[in-house]
Amino acid sequence: METVSSRQLYSNRWISVREDVIRRADGEDALYAVVEKSDFAIVIPQDGERFHLVEQYRYPLARRCWEFPGGSVAGSVDPIEVARQELREETGLRAAHLLALGRIAPAPATSTHYGHIVLATDLTEGPHEREPEEQDMRSAWFTRAELETMLTDGAIVDAQSVAAYALLLLHERRVAAES
Repeated sequence: METVSSRQLYSNRWISVREDVIRRADGEDALYAVVEKSDFAIVIPQDGERFHLVEQYRYPLARRCWEFPGGSVAGSVDPIEVARQELREETGLRAAHLLALGRIAPAPATSTHYGHIVLATDLTEGPHEREPEEQDMRSAWFTRAELETMLTDGAIVDAQSVAAYALLLLHERRVAAES
């Protein structure tokens, strides 16, 4: 595809939306909407068979959602540093070890951003440092069995958290095969 023209439709500090006229392989022009967002990190805080999740109100879904901590940091491109900051802000946890597990594109048909999945281990607890819009956030530890039940029962609907857990399982399988 070739971009013929592009115009910005909307922008704020978190997101911008543009409309492109594209030329398809068959020579026909078409419209394409693109959402531009910063890359983000999803952190899997793991302590043995326990996982730390956060719960917050997600306005577009009109419900509270459990998910792994995460977010983006303006100007930062280092996923490990973003993960470290988001973990501290949202949960108060500090990790001695952070390991990048993979990268996902949560909405490749419409959005430019990638998510970086990071495993956090050797955790110590401290005070959280939540941003004003995160003040209603709660956090708690869950066993692996509880986490998996939440995934299958719809308590966790965040696609990034589901993908993060899948990458963790693949990582664990690879480590076990190497042992």
